Amino acid sequence: MSTSHPSPAPAPAAPPVSRDPWFDNAKMALVTLVVVGHAWTLLPDNAVTEHFYDFLYAWHVPAFVLVTGYLSRSFAYTRVRMWKLIRTVVVPYLVFECALALFRVYVGGEELADLFRDPHWPMWYLAALFLWRLMTPIFRPLPAGIAVAVAISLVAGMYAGDTLDIARVLGLLPFFVMGLKATPERLEMLRHRRVQVAGVAVFVGIWILTTWTDSWASTEWLYYRSRYDEMGYADDVRALLTRAVVLVIGTLGAAAFLALVPRVHGWFTRMGAWTLVVYLFHGFAVKGASYAGYGSWADEHAVIAFAVTTVGGVALALLLAWSPVASWLNNVVDPLGYAERHVRHAVDLAVVKDQVQPEVQAEIEAVTDPSVPAAPRTGVPSGAHLP
Repeated sequence: MSTSHPSPAPAPAAPPVSRDPWFDNAKMALVTLVVVGHAWTLLPDNAVTEHFYDFLYAWHVPAFVLVTGYLSRSFAYTRVRMWKLIRTVVVPYLVFECALALFRVYVGGEELADLFRDPHWPMWYLAALFLWRLMTPIFRPLPAGIAVAVAISLVAGMYAGDTLDIARVLGLLPFFVMGLKATPERLEMLRHRRVQVAGVAVFVGIWILTTWTDSWASTEWLYYRSRYDEMGYADDVRALLTRAVVLVIGTLGAAAFLALVPRVHGWFTRMGAWTLVVYLFHGFAVKGASYAGYGSWADEHAVIAFAVTTVGGVALALLLAWSPVASWLNNVVDPLGYAERHVRHAVDLAVVKDQVQPEVQAEIEAVTDPSVPAAPRTGVPSGAHLP
């Protein structure tokens, strides 16, 4: 989660050698896990699939939001930044909210309501990103920003509603603020060998804990989108403690993931420039497989379906992030940027034409009328012979 072929958007330049590829690798790995997680919804409900699903959702969305926060640290209330926010977040949200809704209604025969007000399926992330970016100048300089964000997350579970998925926006806010507060020096601590070993231990612990997710909470808690009373919690104290536990698990899992992300630069790193293309387009493939009856086949072949679905999800993410594909699809993701590039190109051509035309006209007149001296050529010494 459309434009003409002759003018695809230029691919982002490869990161310079001196640039740390850590976050590019992390972004691509996380968006691949998003695709895999959504693809797993096509599988039959059984203990194994649910365990893998709960394990993944216990930490990978928090990690995604934390990385988003870190990469949002430079946002400010300036004309340039606000325009970029509208162009790269608001416009794609409007375009893909419509496109995905039309696909689900006219291809899948689904019934949808509250278009734009209640983001559909993966579109919640763009609505959240818009609101988080607006909060950035407030939380980044706030000394106790993380503590405030945690308090907001805990209270949001009691009152937040569905408009623009505000419950999830506020529920996941602590991870975004953690990213805002992170610094290269603090993140450097995750590179230590002991921290990496601890990261493996954390993942083992989360794997064990999520074996009994339904005993101490439920999968719904991992989405951060529902009020406590909607999940059957009349006791606010128990609900607050459960949300706190989920926040701790997400924080430890996100840190463990970042500690284990490799720092090598390669083809996978370059794909990290196209994560938004992967995110916005993968939903059509997943929903399309559902409409085609993949779920029925998966019900009858549970074991092989898990392997096929997982490998297929990874392959889909890599295909969408492959530069020849992604650079073309990016014209749909960023239509205003596409238009700006074409307008700029047209202006450049007009300027060149205005500069060259008088000289060409003078040359033509010199050839047709010997009495008219040829216009001097810029940069050519007097008397030099031209080829």
